[in-house]
Amino acid sequence: MKKKGGFTLIELMIVVAIIGILAAIAIPNFIRFQAKSKQSEAKTNLKAIFTAQKAYFGEKDKYVTDFKVVGFDPEPGNRFSYGITGTCNVAQAVNVRTYGAGCIGQDSARFAKTPTASAPLTAGVTPAVTDCPNCEFNATAIGNVDNDPAGDTWGITSFASSPTTLTNTCGVDTTSIGGGEPGNAYNDVSC
Repeated sequence: MKKKGGFTLIELMIVVAIIGILAAIAIPNFIRFQAKSKQSEAKTNLKAIFTAQKAYFGEKDKYVTDFKVVGFDPEPGNRFSYGITGTCNVAQAVNVRTYGAGCIGQDSARFAKTPTASAPLTAGVTPAVTDCPNCEFNATAIGNVDNDPAGDTWGITSFASSPTTLTNTCGVDTTSIGGGEPGNAYNDVSC
C-alpha cells in the first residue's frame, strides 16, 4: 500500500517566506510606477493648455488667463488642479472642480486629499495681458499622486528664447524648462 505524500510544514514555510520576499520587493516598485503613471495627466493637460494658448495667440495676438476663452476643460476625474493666473492657490483650486479666475480645481468628489504646494510656480501672463503681443505665459498643475501631504508640482511656459528656472526643486531631472515642455518642480514620487 502506497502512502499518500504531502508537503511538510517546513516546505510550506519556505514557500511562504519566498512569496513574502518577492512581495516586499514588488509592491513598493508597483506603487512607485503607479504614481509615476498618474503624472502623465499633468503633462498631457499642460501641453493641451500650451496648444490652446498658442492657438489663441495666433488669432488674437495675446494670451489670456481664462480657461473658458481658450477652450480648455480637462476630463472629469482630474487628479491635478490647473492654473493660468497668478491668483490661483492650491487650497482655492482644489475645493471644487469648477472654473474660477483662471483656475480649475481637482475633482474633489474623487480625490479628497488636498495637496500642499511644495514648490510654488508662477502662473499667468507676463509682463501683463496689456503688454501683448510682447508677452509670455506660464501655467501650473498641482496634484497628489501618492497620498502624502506634498503635491506633485508641474509647470509649462511659452518662453522659447530663454529657459525658465525652477526653484525649490526636489527629485526632478532638470531645474529649467524651455517653451512648450512641461517641467516638474517637485516630484511627489521621489521626494
